[in-house]
Amino acid sequence: MHVGIVGAGSIAFASAVLIEQQGHKAILWSPSGERTKALAAGEALVAQGAIEGTFHPAVAESAEALVADAEALLIALPAYGHKTVLDAIAPYITPAQIVIFSSHASFGALYLSRLLAERGVAVPIVAWGTTVVSGRQLSPTLVNVNTVRKQVDIATIPSSESARGLAVCQDLFGDRFLDRGSLMAIALSNLNPQNHMGIALGNMTRMERGENWSQGQNVTPNVGRLLEELDKERIAIATKLGLDVRTIFQHFHLSFHVPVSSISQMNQEMHEAGNGGRGPTTADSRYVTEDVPFGLVATAKIGRLAGYPAELHEAGVRIFSAMYGRDFMAENDLLTALDLDAMSLDDLKGLCSEGFAAKAA
Repeated sequence: MHVGIVGAGSIAFASAVLIEQQGHKAILWSPSGERTKALAAGEALVAQGAIEGTFHPAVAESAEALVADAEALLIALPAYGHKTVLDAIAPYITPAQIVIFSSHASFGALYLSRLLAERGVAVPIVAWGTTVVSGRQLSPTLVNVNTVRKQVDIATIPSSESARGLAVCQDLFGDRFLDRGSLMAIALSNLNPQNHMGIALGNMTRMERGENWSQGQNVTPNVGRLLEELDKERIAIATKLGLDVRTIFQHFHLSFHVPVSSISQMNQEMHEAGNGGRGPTTADSRYVTEDVPFGLVATAKIGRLAGYPAELHEAGVRIFSAMYGRDFMAENDLLTALDLDAMSLDDLKGLCSEGFAAKAA
């Protein structure tokens, strides 16, 4: 298959490597074009770490060219860029294609479904609870693939296309997906926001000072306990909604291949194995600028709809807003565009199963 990848950061590069390793063709599109200049000029993409080798993904010059050349589209860039790129690609998507969010945030799949419905178009839209790969982009032509996850939770809208969504994901990325059945479950399955909240709060001065620090090593017992308490809050919301989602313990076990223990101990073992990762070296990090407005805010809103306020998540939003001098609650353009606050819980559940119905063209 030809897979068009929207994005050109670490996850996009690592995903391109995995796609090509699986025998498919990756095509990258960077909205700015800056990060793909070297690849467009003919240089190879080199991978190291969990995947090693030299790869030659293609580069598209525009959103229209990317969509025209792709059978499947993978959204692989920070959530604060999702609305802009979805607006760019939606006019060209056809019913023969499939769209995958790696990973899904703030009901971006519903926003795309609505854009397509306005054109009279419906396609399977697959949402992942996390990325298949984690990595770090070391240069415009070098990516370190930290890990390839054993299991990724997914859901497809409309639900009638679930079998096709699962089959395409397995074909492109291997047999590592668990269908959770509902986009609402996936909305509560991305653990990065809660985990990054605790890590950033516990290590903010390191981030601001630009220190080089081990992330796993600095998930100390107090930070680990905060992550566990945040997870209890998320799990309680999912349970109230009758949803089955993975726990933080399952996440670290399946993603980083360490035995289940306390979250701090699991991170220490990741560090000892050389798989603990490096923490952000700037306060201008996705751990805050993406995960607070597009992760913590979304979980908090779902909690309010479910009648189970996520008090720790909400406190995190307020604390980070005070630290950064920004209103992170107001920065989520996807939820604003969907007018989530005006929806009832039943309305949202229905959309998370079927998406927006395509209007007559």
